[in-house]
Amino acid sequence: MVCLIMIFISKEQFLEEHNKLSPLNLKATPALLNRFKEEKKPLIKDNEWCLDKFRIPFILWLTAAKKEPEKKISKSKKDDVYKNYPETHYD
Repeated sequence: MVCLIMIFISKEQFLEEHNKLSPLNLKATPALLNRFKEEKKPLIKDNEWCLDKFRIPFILWLTAAKKEPEKKISKSKKDDVYKNYPETHYD
């Protein structure tokens, strides 16, 4: 039988604990936590942060958010690749 006890902490405590456990590329800031909270409103209510419950979703969200600018750059490069090619017809 598994018993889960949710321990709610402040956003500042969550940030401190997350950053202690994370490598440099996954360190967080208060602004990132605010953005995460806004995008995941149903998940986080008021100031109830639970390290065990929210850390993995936060890490997944953070890694996806860091990849977004790369996708935008590669998309614009892809558009340039297909510009100004002469038409080729084979008979």
